[in-house]
Amino acid sequence: MNASESNAGNMLYYGDNLEILRRYIKDETVDLVYLDPPFKSQQDYNVLFAERNGSQAAAQIKAFEDTWHWDQAAALAFEETVSKGGRVAEALKGFHSFLGGSDMLAYLSMMAPRLQELRRVMKPCASIYLHCDPTAGHYLKMLMDSVFGPENFRNEIVWKRSHAHSKVKRFGPIHDTILSYAKDADRIIWNTVHQPYDPEYIEDNFRYKDPDGRRFNAVDMSANNPGFIYEWKGRLPPKGRYWAYAERNMEKLEAEGRIYYTSSGLPREKKYLDEMPGVVAQDVWIDIPPIQAHAAERLHYPTQKPEALLERIIRASSNEGDLVLDPFCGCGTTIAVAQRLGRRWVGIDITHLAITLMRLRLRDAFGNTVPYKVIGEPVSLPDAETLAQQDPFQFQWWSLGLVGARPVEQRKGADKGIDGRIYFFVERGRAEQIVFSVKAGNVTTSHVRDLRGVVDRERAAIGVLISLNEPTQPMRAEAADAGFYESKELGSPKYPRIQLLTIAELLDGKKVQAPHSVSTREENATFKRAPRAKKESKSREKQSRLSEHQS
Repeated sequence: MNASESNAGNMLYYGDNLEILRRYIKDETVDLVYLDPPFKSQQDYNVLFAERNGSQAAAQIKAFEDTWHWDQAAALAFEETVSKGGRVAEALKGFHSFLGGSDMLAYLSMMAPRLQELRRVMKPCASIYLHCDPTAGHYLKMLMDSVFGPENFRNEIVWKRSHAHSKVKRFGPIHDTILSYAKDADRIIWNTVHQPYDPEYIEDNFRYKDPDGRRFNAVDMSANNPGFIYEWKGRLPPKGRYWAYAERNMEKLEAEGRIYYTSSGLPREKKYLDEMPGVVAQDVWIDIPPIQAHAAERLHYPTQKPEALLERIIRASSNEGDLVLDPFCGCGTTIAVAQRLGRRWVGIDITHLAITLMRLRLRDAFGNTVPYKVIGEPVSLPDAETLAQQDPFQFQWWSLGLVGARPVEQRKGADKGIDGRIYFFVERGRAEQIVFSVKAGNVTTSHVRDLRGVVDRERAAIGVLISLNEPTQPMRAEAADAGFYESKELGSPKYPRIQLLTIAELLDGKKVQAPHSVSTREENATFKRAPRAKKESKSREKQSRLSEHQS
């Protein structure tokens, strides 16, 4: 695939975003960039999967390790950027003088070339929003100044990301920062967006109500010159002022019941609360709450952001049909919102787990109506073998994604012998499980015997061994000796209790033999289901912009 094909959108890329940007994304083709990179917060991020089989426990796996170290790889990235010269090089040299060979410098050295590539792919009218926290935000702002120029800085948005909480000897940290820059500040796409009115503002300004309870503000209908002079209901405008509307327009408002009269008989126009767009959004956002524990959109991904946050950014800085890029797309909030708002999109992530979650999210939210391509995933047995050699964990996650299984926590002593699970309901409130073991190397009869023991220990319905290599005849005999699973509640036929599947068979379309509910998102209890996307009116944004222009 060449760069021009990829820039048509919609695309998901697996791999290092620096390599993907350089290889696939063409110059000046992206209308909006949003990125939420790891923050150098010295912690490991885990994906938390809430159990849906009735238990209160939670399984987790390490999604990515957010710890950056000054090592040879970081030093090489630093040297490559500095050797090119320019403002970015000077900024990195300044960071080196101040920070030394530190982990923070490693993080900034990683971010610098990526920001340069993002600037390259942005159209002159494009904007970029970089989401960060106070740990590295001040350094990132200086780095962004060096890449985009201080003259193209637009906003430092403060988003209240959590509720109040106590910290020892300091004020509670409850906000993130979103740095907004333009490729060219004089040419950017900009659509005014609104925030809801403050409750106190509503009480003070929309204190009148119609008989049906509809709230309105009573607005002065007189104006300074120029205006209109005529007698309305026996009254002239107040001394020195004019009526704001021509008489025919006043008659129209009167017929529509949109004029309120004061006790002195002065006409005022009714501005209904439910017709007002809200207050023009400022750079402090306290009206978008964090994702609550039981929110429908919560997918238990560690850095997941609310859809409302991305909706505000995408509406403000792009139009329908524009291309939105997220180079650290995680569980795909940017992609899901861009799709819902009629934008094209490109998402990049370095874990196969994230790609699997995004596939599921798109299917849950939009059914099978979204056309897109995935680049970087194995599509042949040689591809799979290469991935297994390069990164065994990524191979394992990709393999489990082929069957829709959820990875389990990779921690010493935890869930020994189980690499993934699928849950399915047999009746309301009761679920069964299928356990998976993934092997990239040679497989023997002992592996089948071990899996059979795990199935017995876990009281699982079925055990599946996924392997690169073909199972031997003794392995197949050992699997056959395990017998069958059947469910009276589901009225299902018998299924082999131990199943052996190769990567070649999975790539060829072979499925796990299991009750029908395993293969449907409606009944599969393995991953939390993303909510169905609400259908957007095609004219909604046009109407919104018209009202904003008129206001």
